Amino acid sequence: MRYFILSFIALVFFVFESIFAQMFAGDAFGADKILVPHFMMIFVFFLTMYGSRKMGMLYGAILGLTYDVVYTEILGIYMFLLPFLAYLISKSMKILQNNIMVACLTALLFTAVLEVVIFQMNIILSADMGFGEFAERRLVPTLLLNLAFIIISCYPLKRMIEMLDLQGETE
Repeated sequence: MRYFILSFIALVFFVFESIFAQMFAGDAFGADKILVPHFMMIFVFFLTMYGSRKMGMLYGAILGLTYDVVYTEILGIYMFLLPFLAYLISKSMKILQNNIMVACLTALLFTAVLEVVIFQMNIILSADMGFGEFAERRLVPTLLLNLAFIIISCYPLKRMIEMLDLQGETE
């Protein structure tokens, strides 16, 4: 039952991310700003931090592949990047204190890493944007949006994942 609930919540985050992107696309926050919600990725990050590394990497791969199929033109970027970041998060949380503030900052840091890696992949595929322009137009607004989401959802996500008791999973 807990895997059904977890899958349903992952689906809700996937759909909510799409709806949010459609509602606030375009000129909602200024014509030159690009806001990219990463709600599904933040869910994977919190699942890895408060659940298990195995579940975080598995959901990262499945949701990453789904994200690649639905939203991107190249398969594999998110499918390999999300489980890899989930693995790095699990390793970093063994070093860092596992409190809610550190978890929020870690999720924000790894969201920034995700954005920069995606930017680098776009550079390889011939994007016309420099890093300064990227940081001003996309990185900072995206991080602010996702920080607001992290602040709003961190405690409910933590409680929900802890209630599902995924810590018993083998690492």
